[in-house]
Amino acid sequence: MKLIEAHATNYRNIIDANPIAVGQTTCLVGKNEAGKSAFLKALEGLRSTDPTFIQYGKITNYPRRSLAEYDSDNPDGEARVMRTVWQLEPKDREAVAAVLGSDALTGDTIVVQKSYEQANSTWTLSLNQKQVLENLIAAYELTAEDRAVIGDAYTTQKAAEALASLGTRTTAQQTLLDAITKFRSKSAYYQAIDLLDARMPKFMYFSHYDRMSGELSINKLDTDRQNSKETSSGDRVFLDFLEYAGTTLDDLVKTTQFEELNAKCEAAALRITDQIFDYWTQNDELKIKVVLSEGKPGDPAPFNSGPVARARVENSLHGVTVPFSERSAGFIWFFSFLVKFAQIKKSHGNVILLLDEPGLTLHGTAQLDLLRYFYREIAPHHQLIWSTHSPFMVPADDLASVRTVEDVVTSDQRGRKKSIGTKIRADVLTTDPQTNFPIFGAMGFEVTQTLIIGKNTLLVEGPSDILYLQAVSSALKAAGRTHLSPQWAICPSGGIDKVLPFVRLFYGNKLNTVVLTDFERGQKKKLEDLHRAALLDSERIILATEIAGKDEADIEDFFEPALFVDLVNKTYSLKDGHELTVEKLNAADPSTGRLVKKAEAYFRILPAEIPEFSHFDPSMYLLQHPRSLTAKERELKTHWHVLRRPLNASLNSFDLNKRQLRKWAVSRV
Repeated sequence: MKLIEAHATNYRNIIDANPIAVGQTTCLVGKNEAGKSAFLKALEGLRSTDPTFIQYGKITNYPRRSLAEYDSDNPDGEARVMRTVWQLEPKDREAVAAVLGSDALTGDTIVVQKSYEQANSTWTLSLNQKQVLENLIAAYELTAEDRAVIGDAYTTQKAAEALASLGTRTTAQQTLLDAITKFRSKSAYYQAIDLLDARMPKFMYFSHYDRMSGELSINKLDTDRQNSKETSSGDRVFLDFLEYAGTTLDDLVKTTQFEELNAKCEAAALRITDQIFDYWTQNDELKIKVVLSEGKPGDPAPFNSGPVARARVENSLHGVTVPFSERSAGFIWFFSFLVKFAQIKKSHGNVILLLDEPGLTLHGTAQLDLLRYFYREIAPHHQLIWSTHSPFMVPADDLASVRTVEDVVTSDQRGRKKSIGTKIRADVLTTDPQTNFPIFGAMGFEVTQTLIIGKNTLLVEGPSDILYLQAVSSALKAAGRTHLSPQWAICPSGGIDKVLPFVRLFYGNKLNTVVLTDFERGQKKKLEDLHRAALLDSERIILATEIAGKDEADIEDFFEPALFVDLVNKTYSLKDGHELTVEKLNAADPSTGRLVKKAEAYFRILPAEIPEFSHFDPSMYLLQHPRSLTAKERELKTHWHVLRRPLNASLNSFDLNKRQLRKWAVSRV
């Protein structure tokens, strides 16, 4: 049975939160005090694993500003808090069919809701009660004479009344009556509910996340258990840890030899290290150790006698171990969380997990690890709903599962603010910017990681470089010649001074990165800094000067002057004596060999009605008019040739080097 819709009303700051679709994973995003916790608690109250959470409590939780009008607002009874819709799965239908017949249920969904002052929930399902009675009559083999007494009864209740009124009953009649009597209130409808109720998940809510104790007195725990004394939450997580790792407190208590006891603890530590550190990527050099020793008189009670299990964390990089309790708060939280939730399936079975603001103490990348754990380890076994205001806890690659939570405030005719309560929406980009901030942050991070850059990334200076590369590569492809492989993502870095921060930012992502950048004399120190950082092999830093054969060069210098002049004339429709020629271009600024600088100088002497020269405009024109590269093939020469084998065929062992780039020799496209 799967929850597919939830609708919260009349609870705390929720008046009507809107029905929302619920999937295998659902992420609630909103500001503090928006109503995320209220929604989760309203959902939990429908069917909680907490035995004390039976009723919602209207005095405490009904919207306070409307409490005085409670009776008048709800003249027909109590106010509803939660309405849910559940999708029946084949096994659910089979469970009902085994008792009431295969055609008993006429729908695939059921509705379960709960109101104030209600201990149990109210169910609505589609059941063909007349068909159920027919199925039971056939199953217990009543003859025509046996069933005559039932007459036109169409429910099991009516049939039971008719059978009970008989002074004597046949064996078949008695068997049918006995079967119906076992139904709650002799109702097939209630029986169907009871059958499905046994299969419906409960809600397990977490807002407080217990942290594991660093040490455990085995004798004390055993004594507390024998005296039915409650175990502390931290010790309970430690016991979960031992069980998760393959041993239990009973195993430790029953073991009479120290070496055997120590071996069990070591085995537990090895197993947990392998499992936990699949998800903790902040530091790969850590190992969990469980050290068993006898308590010493100088230690604080109860760790001053008897066997004591102590969890320690070894940092193999530094060659030291420290007590578990002295690790970072984030590590302790993450470790304890994974231990706790690894045991849920064993201890609680079929539950839907409601996690309120998990991972608040974690670094952003650790939150991504936690999110990965959600999808890989929890979601395959349990539906999961969590709330967050962190962009790293928003699944950017699964935005369909995200719901925004907003406390909506409107203004009346006099401009006074009025809250209409929490609203939950699936249209995640239509609420206020503060609510959407975590979503935009998640999307921005995802875009940065996957769209702007790729596993194979060619860094260039700006957008015009991208357009030139795309245009020339397309022309080469159309000519049947080697071209830039589509597996390379071309990303603007903003120039050589921005390359180093960019590479540092994404250095940990193990990207296959190459830099192709413009160069002028004043950038020598920036180039030296880039080489000195040693984040990229020198062969992966390609200057435009090496390709164009000049001391200074931009990507435009890959073109022969005649082709560049032709491109500029077409881009700006220069005419009436303003046409650019190679001679005019060279004369515009003799102090530089860079075609772009010469063009800028030439445009400064043109009439004001002619636009200023821009790097971007010619590149866009070339992309839109690719024939410009072939129209004068015999007259025009270019340094553009091809990113040969390294950029095209050997992505995993990219070796784009200067020598190969010089083979972009003067050639014709």
